[in-house]
Amino acid sequence: MQIQNRITDKLTNAFLPLHLQVENESNNHNVPAGSESHFKVVVVSELFDGKRLIQRHRLVNACLAEELANDIHALAIHTYSEAEWQEVNAAPESPDCLGGSKLG
Repeated sequence: MQIQNRITDKLTNAFLPLHLQVENESNNHNVPAGSESHFKVVVVSELFDGKRLIQRHRLVNACLAEELANDIHALAIHTYSEAEWQEVNAAPESPDCLGGSKLG
């Protein structure tokens, strides 16, 4: 199973999200074509109500511990309660990659 699909399945099962976005951003980095090493996740869940940002990120990290240990090089995490998502309705764009041969 592709890494992106595993991430989607695990986050869906763990957080029963009202909104879930799993984006493979590897093509924005200095990696071979077709890589699955850099991801951005947006998770909107009632389970985040009353939790601080660090608590939410720890929950996502714990859910994806195997992938983080073995497959994922970078993971951008954006977590929202339903009320927060209704206010922002979009996660921030990921910054441009400055790694690898792109350092100047």
